[in-house]
Amino acid sequence: MDYALARQNMIESQLRTNKITQDELLDAVRKVPREQFLPLNKQKFAYLDEDIPLGAGRYETEPMVLATLIQALKLGPDDDVLVVGAAAGYSAAVTGQIARSVFALESEHDLAARASEQLTQFAFDNVVVVEGPLTEGKADQGPFDAILVNGAVAEIPTALTAQLKNGGRLATVVRPAEDKVGTIQVAENVGGVISERILANASVPFLKGFEPKPAFTF
Repeated sequence: MDYALARQNMIESQLRTNKITQDELLDAVRKVPREQFLPLNKQKFAYLDEDIPLGAGRYETEPMVLATLIQALKLGPDDDVLVVGAAAGYSAAVTGQIARSVFALESEHDLAARASEQLTQFAFDNVVVVEGPLTEGKADQGPFDAILVNGAVAEIPTALTAQLKNGGRLATVVRPAEDKVGTIQVAENVGGVISERILANASVPFLKGFEPKPAFTF
């Protein structure tokens, strides 16, 4: 399979047609081989517009949604970024092509190991993989200019928005319930006040630890 051609076709048919216009982001997607961050038996699906299961209830977020989230962060070369739920490292690798530094937080040991291996192999040396609970973020390395939550959450996590610099942005997909359509949302720290806005509809699997709380019943 010609992965380079499949990658370019994805950019043209999935990203550009869905208003992904940031040149730095498109260049980053073009440079990072998504297939290499997937299990061997899933690599042929790398450039389909769908979430790809990685095991342990985790997924690689579909390209269009991931690109929309990253573009919404408005990253620049001086930004320090936290990726929550780095999975096998693809989202952190793409983000690292634009930002100054990336902390890739992952709670699953096997996924963190795969992410470290792939990031080292491709010499993405401004990305550091760290293991730990996703819901806690990485306050000891913050505050951050941007936080990418790589999966759906039931609500914007205040523990993570607390780790934003003034002017910092957090992007994620918010799904208030399993049967609800999700929305891509951005939360921004404006002088200590968190302002939220909705960009578009999107549904991706919940990130471990951020699922809706069970409804109370009598």
